[in-house]
Amino acid sequence: MTTIHTLGFPRLGANRELKFALERYWRGDITADQLEAAGRELRARHWAVQKAALDFVTVGDFAFYDHVASHIQLLGCEPARFEFSGGEPELARYFTMARGVAEESGCGGCGHREGGKPALEMTKWFDTNYHYLVPELAPDTSFRVASARLFGEVAEAQALGYPVKAVLLGPLSFLWLGKGKAAGFERLSLLEKLLPVYGEILVRLKGLGVEWVQIDEPILGLDLPDVWKNAFERAYSRLAGSGVKLLLATYFSPLEDNLHLACKLPVAGLHIDGVRAPQDLAAAADWLPAHKILSAGIVDGRNIWRADPDAALAALRPLHQKRKENLWLAPSCSLLHVPVSAAGETALDTELKSWLAFATEKLAELQLFKRALDEGEAAVAEGLAVARLACASRRNSVRVHDPAVAERLAALPAGADSRFSSFPVRQALQRAHFNLPPFPATTIGSFPQTAEIRAVRASWKRGSIGAAEYRQRMQSEIAYAVGKQLELGLDVLVHGEAERNDMVEYFGEQLAGFAFSRNGWVQSYGSRCVKPPIVYGDVSRPAAMTVEWTAYAQGLTDKPMKGMLTGPVTILQWSFVRDDQPRQDTAAQIALAIRDEAADLERNGIGIVQIDEPAIREGLPLRRSQWKAYLAWATRAFRLSASGVADATQIHTHMCYAEFNDILPEIAAMDADVITIETSRSDMELLQGFGAFDYPNEIGPGVYDIHSPRIPTVEAMERLLEKAAAVIPAGNLWVNPDCGLKTRGWPETEAALANMVEAARRMRARYGQADAA
Repeated sequence: MTTIHTLGFPRLGANRELKFALERYWRGDITADQLEAAGRELRARHWAVQKAALDFVTVGDFAFYDHVASHIQLLGCEPARFEFSGGEPELARYFTMARGVAEESGCGGCGHREGGKPALEMTKWFDTNYHYLVPELAPDTSFRVASARLFGEVAEAQALGYPVKAVLLGPLSFLWLGKGKAAGFERLSLLEKLLPVYGEILVRLKGLGVEWVQIDEPILGLDLPDVWKNAFERAYSRLAGSGVKLLLATYFSPLEDNLHLACKLPVAGLHIDGVRAPQDLAAAADWLPAHKILSAGIVDGRNIWRADPDAALAALRPLHQKRKENLWLAPSCSLLHVPVSAAGETALDTELKSWLAFATEKLAELQLFKRALDEGEAAVAEGLAVARLACASRRNSVRVHDPAVAERLAALPAGADSRFSSFPVRQALQRAHFNLPPFPATTIGSFPQTAEIRAVRASWKRGSIGAAEYRQRMQSEIAYAVGKQLELGLDVLVHGEAERNDMVEYFGEQLAGFAFSRNGWVQSYGSRCVKPPIVYGDVSRPAAMTVEWTAYAQGLTDKPMKGMLTGPVTILQWSFVRDDQPRQDTAAQIALAIRDEAADLERNGIGIVQIDEPAIREGLPLRRSQWKAYLAWATRAFRLSASGVADATQIHTHMCYAEFNDILPEIAAMDADVITIETSRSDMELLQGFGAFDYPNEIGPGVYDIHSPRIPTVEAMERLLEKAAAVIPAGNLWVNPDCGLKTRGWPETEAALANMVEAARRMRARYGQADAA
């Protein structure tokens, strides 16, 4: 019989229960025990869903903030800089690493890094929109089994009567994903210290009666140095003696040259991502020894479209013939990246809803395919008929294709993705026009989304208030944000985005070709959730989307007001995108819609337009051989969106929480007049590459981390700006936070921005107008 399982399940809860429990705990409204109880309730609920459909429940995928941070505690390698005494509660230490601790009053900016206890650096989880907390590793890092949480959760599931498959992030992936904190230090040198700890964990799991442990090594889908490849056989030979059966899980990318290595490792089974790497499934069926399990990731764990049953079964039948009972079926990766269930999506029309499969529905698809293989298609004829009808409906629907969109793309003239003049020409025009001081201070876009703002938007959506009242309330919030910025002395203002629920959803709601779930939330990090739009058809812009609010804000001040747009690649990356045409075609369609909006802003007196692209690095294929093609169409999409304005109009872009050094030529080729990037958590390390590359345009390195509740001192930000000025010409530097401020409160926002503006003023005094010009 074929076995079915999942690599992981969404931890958030169908109604974002985890988010709300975390935020209540952080506010002090509930105790740690109450938060733990909320976690137990969510786990039990999710295991019940899995048990109803699968042969195992997966234990170890739940985390209160991030699973990598959970491994830091499990492996006993909390960074020494947090100065934990060992007496603090485990949960308190966990959130200190995740969120940081504000520096004490009067401590100044002379402590380590920025003073206080800055949070662990955060970056993208491979090429997804999930963020993980980066382990900090050094030559003296030690490891031990320091948390019993995983073992307690195994016992929880067993007490409920469920068969358990535990899951761990593998030792080599853990080290790879970490960051060395000493010059010349090689993270792999820690492997010999780490392996005994993994061995002890596996032995303890066996002692609890766990038969199978899924051990995730997603780095096998990367271009690994030989020394890392060679370490796999050594590591897994050591772990093979633990007595548990190991299912080595890979996902997100083809294994390519690492496939043979993965097949010969001394593990009991191998999981292959059959969506991202279908060719690997057939090869693994031949190369993997017959007695080992082949787990076929046949259902897309990263998108929400119903699987084509005929395509899936065509791929599975030869595998089933070869592997018999040694074939397992699973989603391609953890279902962390999709919403919990489509059952409650009553607002979607019947046709569109029939095309979708969220996490719970994907488990049902696995059941369907298992029965079709084991019992024959006649046994599931009704289920197959429903699935086939839905796929045919989507394939043939007239709502998917818009001939006018295709015609416009085909008719684009040569040079449509280029500004009229080179950057030096544009820079001179823009400086003369705006007359900004050196080190101009600005923000990334959003201001605090208060409970009152959210309540007004909710009332408007429900129809409880009319258009006139909604407009008046939003204008009042915009005026408040503008007034605060003027009081603080910022140089380039924003309207604050009170009207926006999310930087992607807001635009998708106004673009043709998009649909929206009511409760399709996924976790980005911690309590931060997003509800990705669903791109089901050709994209166009029926009407202006931001002009009214931005023009109103500009009318309140003589200072420049930035128009705030989300870029085409980010809208693409942070949406559930149609899979029936190349992604670059969808990106170009979105780019033209954003181009039209930028041009409308310019026509309405907005001279600075920011087109955010935080996800452009995230979209890189994990294999370097595929980078060139991706970067060509991704950067072209950005330029298409930004090149419909005059030279005197200044185009900004923003990127956050990713490494950029290996794609700096392509970032420069985007040709934004100003780029703002996240750099504070890395202590300006990310900026070093821009300096070495001699980045030609202007740049605003983030000087404080908006994801932490800490209020940085003037001295702390001044120190970061000095580090920036050491590698970037002072005349090309802007001063700004790392990211938008929607998740922060007004008191901390005002205090932090006041310090930031003062830091900018001190830099102007130190460098002088002439030096910084």
